[in-house]
Amino acid sequence: MNTQYFDYDKAGPDAALYLLLSSLIDRWETEVVEFKEAKGQYDADKIGRYFSAISNEANLRNKQYGWLIFGVSEATKDKRVVGTNFKDTKSLSKFKYEIAKSTTGEMSFIDIYELYPHVGGKQSRVVMFKIPAAVTGIPTAWKNRYYSRNGDSLDILPQYKIDMIRGQVRWDWSAQVIPGSDITNLDKDAIAVARSKYKDKKKEHIQREVDGMTDEQFLRKLRLINEGQLTYAAMVLLGKEDCKHLIDRPPTIMWRLYGATGKDRAYELFEIPFINVGDRLFEKIRNLQYKYMPNRNTLLPEFTSSYNQDMLYELLHNCVAHMEYRRGARIYLDEYDDKLIFTNPGDFIPGDVRNVLNPGYAPPFYKNQLLAETMASFGMIDTASMGIRRVYEILRDKYFPMPDYDIMHDQVRVTVYGSIIDEKYTHLLYDIPDLDLETVFLMDRVQKKLKITGEESRLLRKMKLIEGKMPNLYLSAGVAESLDEKEQYIKNRAFNDEYYKKLIVDYLKQWGKGQKQDFKRLLWEKLPDGLTDKQKDDKIANLLSSLRRAGVIRLDGPNQRRAYWIIA
Repeated sequence: MNTQYFDYDKAGPDAALYLLLSSLIDRWETEVVEFKEAKGQYDADKIGRYFSAISNEANLRNKQYGWLIFGVSEATKDKRVVGTNFKDTKSLSKFKYEIAKSTTGEMSFIDIYELYPHVGGKQSRVVMFKIPAAVTGIPTAWKNRYYSRNGDSLDILPQYKIDMIRGQVRWDWSAQVIPGSDITNLDKDAIAVARSKYKDKKKEHIQREVDGMTDEQFLRKLRLINEGQLTYAAMVLLGKEDCKHLIDRPPTIMWRLYGATGKDRAYELFEIPFINVGDRLFEKIRNLQYKYMPNRNTLLPEFTSSYNQDMLYELLHNCVAHMEYRRGARIYLDEYDDKLIFTNPGDFIPGDVRNVLNPGYAPPFYKNQLLAETMASFGMIDTASMGIRRVYEILRDKYFPMPDYDIMHDQVRVTVYGSIIDEKYTHLLYDIPDLDLETVFLMDRVQKKLKITGEESRLLRKMKLIEGKMPNLYLSAGVAESLDEKEQYIKNRAFNDEYYKKLIVDYLKQWGKGQKQDFKRLLWEKLPDGLTDKQKDDKIANLLSSLRRAGVIRLDGPNQRRAYWIIA
């Protein structure tokens, strides 16, 4: 098939995607590309199996991603677009989250593209699912099982392929040495800051040990110097600005100040060393005093700074730790009258920020492992996966809006607000200081007029936190004050997920094994009254899946109905 198969005059800005689709059809199916007609709906479970298979095969073939394409005839001899009615645009966005619930590390599609090619004068619809390759060293599972492609069919991932993926060693850019570099390429003041930060909160005997080391011995201890040569992590954090050429694509951070009309008013470029870049940037930000009334029953306002310094450092240092340095891209910090926006080139490993809000979340890996570990040892970030959660806690405790995470396939954008959006949100946080982060996250979405699910809205309504009918929801003016209603509020809110998970683990430690019905008997009456029976059943299944993904529990056999859960 040639590229004239589609009418490109009507392709518009998506012409590159049409060319890609035409090219994929020309080459037809490989282990990392699958075509399906899917004229109507298509089984989600089968899509999940294809997700696992294509993700694993892409990893084994050193590809970054693979494709599942709906709307193209599956017949090899009849390569033609037939169109698909699989889900509408709105449902496709939700479908990404649905897939993530049952995959390893809650992976989902990098992107879902809808194309409308004109073929022979007739317009059809094609849906292209872009599937990420399995993470280095970790096969991608769908509902606890690994899949692969065998020709044009699905199959269980053979053990030798599992071993091949698990035997992979993750390549860490930040740990690679720079040929011809040495300690003279580092900034002495930056090294002094590093030594001071490292000793902070360390025991006295460790402080004395560090004081007795030369700079080179200290840096070797942290693995920043390897056989006399510097690692990229050393250059990023401690390198001299005039030695930045030792990095192929020297990283930079751009601060930009915008006025009320959106026109830029000032800017400044920050270069290595990055160990003190938070201090340098913080001096630029207009962190004004903000006056607000957190309590509706008082006439005295409270004053706070628009932005918490520790919060800003955590967000900025996370950008430094997880930036995709090989792209030669740039971190941006854009300052507006009422908000700050951090933009970082790279992907977001947790996939969805709600994963990080779960206290039990542990990332499968760190992108720049040595850099992240070094920054953690300097107190710049938290590698226990609590940094982002801490940002949310800081904002909750000062009754401010939660940050917005806009996660794209090649960059992450975080918006932090320096003022109140809806006073009712602030008043509710003040009146109910023990609200868990998951609930506050949903309240924040309501105040910003963002979508929540029916199940989530029912939970907030039972807690008397919202009013109105979907999709026109709004926050309540206040919660009921009577003792009976307060007790009902606590019962509806119930416990957080960590409490339920602890009960499951304690049960398995006591009795050795258990099946889902055992955990239903254990947890059913403890779950919130606002949940339906089906929602309670799904909640228990999700708790088990979360513990499995964290490596805490596993099934003792392949048959999920008959197998027992045991401690991993």
